[in-house]
Amino acid sequence: MTATAIHPSPSPATSSGDSALLLILRLRTFIALFLVAGFFAFMAPNFVSAANALIMSKHVALNALLAIGMTYVIVSGGIDLSVGSIVGLTGMVAGGLILHGLSVGDYVIYFNVFEIILISLGVGVLVGAINGVLITVLNVAPFIATLGTLYVARGIALLSSNGATFPNLEGAAEHGTTGFPLIGTLNFLGIPLVIWLLIAVGVGAAYLGARTPLGRHIYAVGGNERAAMLSGVKVKQIKFFVYMFSGLCASIVGLVISSELVASHPMTGETFELNAIAAAVLGGTSMTGGRGKIGGTIIGAFVIGILSDGLVMMGVSSFWQTVIKGLVIIAAVVVDQFQQRMQQRMALQMRAEA
Repeated sequence: MTATAIHPSPSPATSSGDSALLLILRLRTFIALFLVAGFFAFMAPNFVSAANALIMSKHVALNALLAIGMTYVIVSGGIDLSVGSIVGLTGMVAGGLILHGLSVGDYVIYFNVFEIILISLGVGVLVGAINGVLITVLNVAPFIATLGTLYVARGIALLSSNGATFPNLEGAAEHGTTGFPLIGTLNFLGIPLVIWLLIAVGVGAAYLGARTPLGRHIYAVGGNERAAMLSGVKVKQIKFFVYMFSGLCASIVGLVISSELVASHPMTGETFELNAIAAAVLGGTSMTGGRGKIGGTIIGAFVIGILSDGLVMMGVSSFWQTVIKGLVIIAAVVVDQFQQRMQQRMALQMRAEA
């Protein structure tokens, strides 16, 4: 006698419930943003005010700019731990050129502000290119390669001034170096320049990912590097690009911060890489690569920014803020993994029903 197991087909009610849960998981960043903003609007005094919104938006814009570059690095299957150090190094390069110029033998060359901006941005791209060489040519794991450049860039920033701050970056008219503070203080239509920069970089990056072959290749490399290579995708060039783009985004942040403060300090940007990674993960970027969107990352940056500012306004200690941020990041990764498993199970279920 034989027994035959009977596998009941999934009920429509169960499928409908799974679909609803999956929709909630996909909208989790919006839901988190709504809940966090609503909580602090109720709990923190003066949280809902135009002045606080403007200050918070500027903080969020800096984090979001870093996170945009980080998003494509993670989508390609890598990680960039050096962005915080690039922020500090860029500011020190700009500050040093404004105050002391570039010494060449017995001569000192002073650049105008536009040239200083280009040189500083070039420094960020150069560090990104070094990351690209280490990862693609020397086959160093991204975590180790960017951890190394994190220390190297920070060390160079400290050496450039023996650990001191470059103050008073207004520049000198006789050297043609005035105008640097405008980057951090300039407003257009009542909106700070840094927010316009975020809009420009965000729109450009989103278009790159959604509408260009380069963007599709970044997702292909992160999804399955071997398959992408066999399909003719130039994997090494793609990785070079994402790390240089991340370095560029970090150097923009370094310039804005130095300009706002009218000073540059070698430790500026310390631990910024963690906020950038957190924003990308909260926005739905998969740490295993192949999945993530710029829009989600920007919303994730708002969640991190509102959480940070709200905790400060409530008087929560910096130690507890670190604990809470860590828990939020862990929760985001766990929810992402749960969503992945659920999508795979539903796909198998639909295939069995077909």
